[in-house]
Amino acid sequence: MLRIDDISFSIEGRPLIEHASAVIPEGHKVGLVGRNGTGKTTLFRLIRGELTLETGAISVPKGARIGGVAQEAPATDESLIDTVLAADTERAALMAENEVATDAHRIAEIQTRLADIDAWSAEARAASILKGLGFDDADQSRPCADFSGGWRMRVALAAVLFSQPDLLLLDEPTNYLDLEGALWLESYLARYPHTVIIVSHDRALLNRAVTGILHLEDRKLSYYSGPYDTFAETRAARLAVAEAENRKAEARRAHLQSFVDRFRYKESKAKQAQSRLKMIERLKFVALPQEAALRKFSFPEPEELSPPIVNMEGASVGYDGRAVLSRLDLRIDQDDRIALLGRNGEGKSTLSKLIAGELDPLSGRITRSSKLRIGYFAQHQMDVLRPEETPLDTLRRLRPGEGPAKWRARLSGFGLMAEQAETLVAKLSGGQKARLTLLLATLDAPHLLILDEPTNHLDIESREALVEALTEYSGAVVLVSHDMHLLSLVADRLWLVKGGRVVPFEDDLDAYRKLLLTSDAPAKAEKPRDQPRKPDRSALLALRAELRKCEVRVEKLEEMRGRLAEKLADPELYEPGRAGEIEVWQKKYAEVMEGLDRAEALWIGAQEKLDAAGG
Repeated sequence: MLRIDDISFSIEGRPLIEHASAVIPEGHKVGLVGRNGTGKTTLFRLIRGELTLETGAISVPKGARIGGVAQEAPATDESLIDTVLAADTERAALMAENEVATDAHRIAEIQTRLADIDAWSAEARAASILKGLGFDDADQSRPCADFSGGWRMRVALAAVLFSQPDLLLLDEPTNYLDLEGALWLESYLARYPHTVIIVSHDRALLNRAVTGILHLEDRKLSYYSGPYDTFAETRAARLAVAEAENRKAEARRAHLQSFVDRFRYKESKAKQAQSRLKMIERLKFVALPQEAALRKFSFPEPEELSPPIVNMEGASVGYDGRAVLSRLDLRIDQDDRIALLGRNGEGKSTLSKLIAGELDPLSGRITRSSKLRIGYFAQHQMDVLRPEETPLDTLRRLRPGEGPAKWRARLSGFGLMAEQAETLVAKLSGGQKARLTLLLATLDAPHLLILDEPTNHLDIESREALVEALTEYSGAVVLVSHDMHLLSLVADRLWLVKGGRVVPFEDDLDAYRKLLLTSDAPAKAEKPRDQPRKPDRSALLALRAELRKCEVRVEKLEEMRGRLAEKLADPELYEPGRAGEIEVWQKKYAEVMEGLDRAEALWIGAQEKLDAAGG
């Protein structure tokens, strides 16, 4: 159980959390939500003991391990699979000791503990986690240094999931995952055997993977049972009641104040007026949360173009003359809302760049309407914002013919108010940078808007505002996103990018989710119903590796049993006066035999698993 008792914490004199309390039962999956900047990440640091509380206390069960992803995995020569395996420090230490141990009693202890923590299936578990996060068999053998920072964040996530801490703290883990990885993580967390607290603005994740919501608002913590939608409904009902009470109190205040204003200076009514003034002072208003001043997005409306606005015939696209996607026969009209589906690395971003005109086709033909204007939002474009400029400076550079009033109106239309408008880009939050980048992408009133992961860094309210803006927008939209909630509300066409092709996905997003969560589902569907599915290569390799380790373990124990048997067969051991020594060697022999029995059972089990898998 995690207990947060009356805690307070300030940053540079500004109260962030004040006398907040909450209890998270053991084994619960909890979503920590709240507007950007309310202190969710700070709360994680307080739980980990990285910051000092001003008041109160945070307690976890004695000996409980707390884990989370603080930074990406280092760029070392160690393979991904070994990096993940090393995260279970107890297993790693036991395996290392097992290689050099000679004492029979200690060997038996090691073998027992390794069996207790299921150490012999560790490689299979680690490989499964890495595969779920987008690393195929070949990737898992490559060194970490081969991968970019975003991919090494996935390795770090895989490592902490593999180590299975008693309290798992995850801060926006889907920000560096694609849709497929996010859906896998959602399923994995729902089955996680220990307590999880996850900071996320992904509504679908908070609806399917958690059993409660911890809301940080106005420096207080409130716990709600149930998924996010239940929390949102409960909170909305509470706010409605509070607003109704305030309206009643305000009407009562106005009525009393009217009497006071009329009669306070009339001697015959003076006492009554004073009485009503005291009644006004006793009126209580319910404190309402400090909602964000503005969360809307205002996309400019483009003029209508004749369809199609983009048309591809037999097109292929790629890099350095090598095609990533080929035989593209696609059409986009101005009223289309298209979501690109497909695992990371299949070519979704490549297709986006082709549509946007950032890549030319290697073959075939692509035609665009002569007046077509395209807006393109991608995460890398946030990195090219000029840190030394303010948002006002940016618009002054890009729209020199407009005046300050117009610049400020454009910024406020994307929720960047007076204070943010004059703040250096380097000091803006991730959400504010995302808003500025969206503004720049739509500055020319594009007929086609391409959005590649637009919701990263946006809180839930801002994501809802983006949904509303895209619903009202009269241009075409092409979406790449891990946010199932956004896709389900915006997209009406699904394109599956897979195996170098792009084809319409005729089913809905729920069907696609089920497809992803069923291992090798397409291959399975093509086989007869009574034919068992053959395990994939990574599973077979893991089973073979487990069998080899079992064999080595049995061989070592057999060797040790032989040495002990030889010792016990030595006639000198049975000379008078050595009875105590005989007892010690017999005990060691018994311990080795016990360990050998256990190791042989594991070996037989591993062989049976491999035989059943057809390996």
